[in-house]
Amino acid sequence: QVQLIESGGRLVQAGGSLRLSCAASGRPFNSYAMGWFRQAPGKEREFVAYITWRYGITYYADSVKGRFTISRDNAKNTAYLQMNSLKPEDTAVYYCAAAKYERATIQESDYDSWGQGTQVTVDS
Repeated sequence: QVQLIESGGRLVQAGGSLRLSCAASGRPFNSYAMGWFRQAPGKEREFVAYITWRYGITYYADSVKGRFTISRDNAKNTAYLQMNSLKPEDTAVYYCAAAKYERATIQESDYDSWGQGTQVTVDS
């Protein structure tokens, strides 16, 4: 099992930037992919991005492609989500998740550890 703690969420103006962090502990960080998901008010949780551990392969939801960047620092056991050109529709609770394996998918069922979430609010 992996323990995950997100940070960095806050209120930001539209067009602004934020960087979310996700600190991991427990299972060795260099053994699983990491993902970010989000849940907006009244909506189901949705996939945002993932990154594999070995080659740093990334994949993004169409809604954030070109604006968000996922990265990881294996030496610090931390994953990041850099969010630029934020829009009001990006407002959500953002969750980081640890995949069961070194590969990753967009399916929540492939992730077995979740953080508590961090609130991102984008004000128009």
